[in-house]
Amino acid sequence: MQSNDARTLLQCAVPTAAAGAVAVAVSGVLAGGHGAIGAAVGTLVAGGVMGMGLYVLQRTAKSFPHLFQAMGLVLYVTQFLIAAVVLAVFRDTTLFNTRAFAFALLGAVLVWTAAQTRAYLKAKILYVDPESVEAKKSAPAGSPT
Repeated sequence: MQSNDARTLLQCAVPTAAAGAVAVAVSGVLAGGHGAIGAAVGTLVAGGVMGMGLYVLQRTAKSFPHLFQAMGLVLYVTQFLIAAVVLAVFRDTTLFNTRAFAFALLGAVLVWTAAQTRAYLKAKILYVDPESVEAKKSAPAGSPT
């Protein structure tokens, strides 16, 4: 993982974890222990789904840069569909409070998406490879490169 990828992951994971901690505290107060467990599980599911999506997006950008935008759109739709499927699967569970789970999952996904958008807007990623420009300038005239 390159340094800018790790920085993006960190800039997304930290606000999501903070929002998850707030969700756990609020759910614990409002719904008791089952609410806190539900909020923790919802935050972990959201972080896992969104983290894997970020990993897939970074791998796609390196392997197939011409598919980056299309893959990003497909990936975001897939992530939200996975979140909806997880909500449907755990709809009738008695392991934790499902409302706390759903609200924490939704909140964590929204916080991650906002943080990822902010991280990409603030990133200073070169769109021209400076090494290739320097290599062409330093090649002697008439060389077969």
